[in-house]
Amino acid sequence: MKKLAIPAILALAACAPEQGVDLEREGALAFAENCAACHGADARGGGPLAEGLPVAPPDLTTLSARNGGTFPRDYVMSVIDGYRRGAHFSDAMPEFGAGDLGPTIMTEGPDGMGTPVPERLLALADYLEGLQQR
Repeated sequence: MKKLAIPAILALAACAPEQGVDLEREGALAFAENCAACHGADARGGGPLAEGLPVAPPDLTTLSARNGGTFPRDYVMSVIDGYRRGAHFSDAMPEFGAGDLGPTIMTEGPDGMGTPVPERLLALADYLEGLQQR
């Protein structure tokens, strides 16, 4: 192995999820703590705070159905993070990217390129993908 490859391997290892981190559990916990009050425990938009909001929270179990049957992972993560939001988003939806979304881990995109993603953001997107109605 070349000497230059060692720092790259060490950098990637630093971005890997911590040993013992259960991303499924972390995603469910992140949803319960940050999303369920508005989107509901079942993610269908009927949380206890939804009634008082100027814009009704959407049903998050139909994201794939509204996207031609494919879960829009990048879009979902950018909305949660606060990076990409249209005018139709309520100001009540916090920008979670301003807070601590955990250590960064590398994910591989469809183009084979690595992308750093905060661990808790990835866990939440995985959790939402698992809730999709088939």
